[in-house]
Amino acid sequence: MSTPIPAGSLEGKTALVTGSSRGVGADTARFLAAAGANVVINYRSKAPRAEKLAAQLHEEFGTSTLVVGADLTDGDSVDSMMGAVKDVFGGIDLLFLNASGGMEQNMGEDYAMRLNRDAQVSTLEKAIPLMPAGSRVVFVTSHQAHFIRTTPTMPEYEPVALSKRAGEDALRERIPSLADQDIEFVVVSADMIEGTITATLLNRLNPGAIDQRREEAGSLLNVAEFAAEIVKAAVEEVPPHNERICGDVSSFAPIE
Repeated sequence: MSTPIPAGSLEGKTALVTGSSRGVGADTARFLAAAGANVVINYRSKAPRAEKLAAQLHEEFGTSTLVVGADLTDGDSVDSMMGAVKDVFGGIDLLFLNASGGMEQNMGEDYAMRLNRDAQVSTLEKAIPLMPAGSRVVFVTSHQAHFIRTTPTMPEYEPVALSKRAGEDALRERIPSLADQDIEFVVVSADMIEGTITATLLNRLNPGAIDQRREEAGSLLNVAEFAAEIVKAAVEEVPPHNERICGDVSSFAPIE
C-alpha cells in the first residue's frame, strides 16, 4: 500500500478518526500512522477489531495509538472519548468525521439523521475545545449524498443520502466560526466505494447496483484509494468551496 503523504510529515500531530476500526476509516488511520501521527481509533461496538488495528499500526509504524469506544449518537459517550483523548494526547490536530450509517436494522426510523447530522455536529462541537489554531476538520461523504439535491439516488440509499447532506450543510454553517478559531474545514466526496459495507448492503438490497454504477462512472475508487484522498485533504491547501471532489462527476448535476 503506497502512502499518500510523506513519512514523518505528521510527526507530533494527533488525529481522531471516527468509525475507524474497519474499511475506509481503518485505512485512513493506517495512512496517518505511516505519516507519523498519533492516531485515535474510534469504534462503536467491535473492540477486538479496533485493538487489533492499533497493535498493527504500533508494530508497523511505531505510532502512538488510543482505542476509544464511543457511540457518536450518545453525547455522554462522546464526552468520555474526548476526555480520554485530552488525557493521553492533550489535543486534536486533525478530526476526521468518517463514521456514518443509516441502513442498519432496528435502530429507529430517525437513526440516519441522528447519526449523519446530529452526531456529526455534536462530535465537532465537543472536539473544538481540544483543537489548537491550525487544526483541520475533514468530513467524509459520498457523491450520492453531496449531490442529492440535484441528482436522485437509488431508493434504498436515499434516507442515508439525505441525512448525510443535512450533516454536511449543518457543518458548513460552522465554517465561519471555525475560521475565527483558525480551524479549517474540508468535505471529501467520492462515488460508491468498492468493498465497503455500504456498497455490500446496497448490492444486497438492489442486486447489480454496484456493477451498474461502476459501468456508468467508468471506474470506482476502492477503500485504500478513497482513504488516500481523505488523508491528502487533511494536509493539502483547502480547495474551492471547501470540497475535495474525487473522481468523475459527469453523472451528477452540479449544485447551484
